[in-house]
Amino acid sequence: MFDFIQEKLGKALSSLTGKGLLTEADVDAALRELRVSLLEADVALPAIKHLLGTVRERAVGEAVLRGVNPGQQVVKIVYDALMELLGGAVPFEVKAAPPAVVLMCGLQGGGKTTTSAKLAKWLQDTQKKSVMLASLDVYRPAAIEQLAMLAGQVDAINFESDSNDVAIRAKAALAAAKKASVDVLILDTAGRLTIDDEMMAELVAVRDLAKPAATLLVADGQTGQVAVEVAKTFHEAVGLSGLVLTRMDGDARGGAALSMRYITGVPIVFLGTGEKVAALEPFRPEGLAGRILGQGDVVALVGKMQAAADSEDGAKLEQKLLSGKSLDMNDLRKQFNMMKKMGGMAGMLDLLPGMGALRGKLDASKMDPKVMVHQVAIIDSMTKAERKNPAVLNARRRIRIAKGAGVDVAAVNKLVKMHEQMNKMTKLMRSGALGKMMRK
Repeated sequence: MFDFIQEKLGKALSSLTGKGLLTEADVDAALRELRVSLLEADVALPAIKHLLGTVRERAVGEAVLRGVNPGQQVVKIVYDALMELLGGAVPFEVKAAPPAVVLMCGLQGGGKTTTSAKLAKWLQDTQKKSVMLASLDVYRPAAIEQLAMLAGQVDAINFESDSNDVAIRAKAALAAAKKASVDVLILDTAGRLTIDDEMMAELVAVRDLAKPAATLLVADGQTGQVAVEVAKTFHEAVGLSGLVLTRMDGDARGGAALSMRYITGVPIVFLGTGEKVAALEPFRPEGLAGRILGQGDVVALVGKMQAAADSEDGAKLEQKLLSGKSLDMNDLRKQFNMMKKMGGMAGMLDLLPGMGALRGKLDASKMDPKVMVHQVAIIDSMTKAERKNPAVLNARRRIRIAKGAGVDVAAVNKLVKMHEQMNKMTKLMRSGALGKMMRK
């Protein structure tokens, strides 16, 4: 995420961080580079002017220019300015009397239907809310069926109706939600490829009928300044309470995230970070600012680890670590699967402090998700006894395993070496300060 803007801003700020003494001319030169970088990243011009004005005002003071490590102080000033531009975190809460209505709106193709299901799962998992999903999209082929399928995946109640009239469907959904005594009713409205008067009039009519507790705009985060204009139009028409940026796991330039809150005044409440129904993150400006500047986001990393780890498997692995027992190939396989759920090695590096810049320097083959698939295949080609005790893996066994996994013997040898190194690292960790902390 944000590879483009991270690289651009990193280059612009690198001219400052290596200097022991800064002049006002140094700051102005870096700000000119920052301006170009932000424009290339599709950040809206008003947001750029505000950001750079704030940075310059704070950076040219004598305390910074003459201070210890002034370059790093300027980076901190840029971080703080990004935080202010993004706005504070606004926790998403549905406080209205049940059934509280959440109105989902946006253009077609922005991920609105998928996000509706993701939000249902998030409300169920984090706030223990019962949720009904209702599709009001009577225009897009299979839209109603898509939401019904997604409702089944997240164990939410799906509203069903034979009517093709949007107002009738909305009224019936409200009545069904009351009858089912659900906490939240999510209305997935219809979108268009572009904004038109008919769509807006229909959306306003649904809003007036449903009286939503929250109205969320779902926008594709990769569309840059187009998303900002869409948000402005929707906000003027129906009054948005929050923004959800989707496809933020791709190669988004980052402009939409940096611009939308500043231009519209509407808070970003969620980021969509993948296709799976669990891939919805509450928006945290400090995490996003950290990722943009290559500082990582440890909180998001821990959250991904918790979500990826099976509780029972995690408990067993923890007991092994605490008891000092060696980890076997079954344990290694579980770790591979957890890493896959977290987006692989590339996804983890993005969240580790200081590792974003390193990602581009690493051998791409080592970060290829296919490598992990091959490693799991190698373990699956072992017998139960071999997985439990890798010490028995002699040359003959390794040749057999390589054939079974469709790889060469060198790949098997690398995996065995990785397993040995993992156990050495585990022993070192357990014997040191970290081990004492874990035992406590």
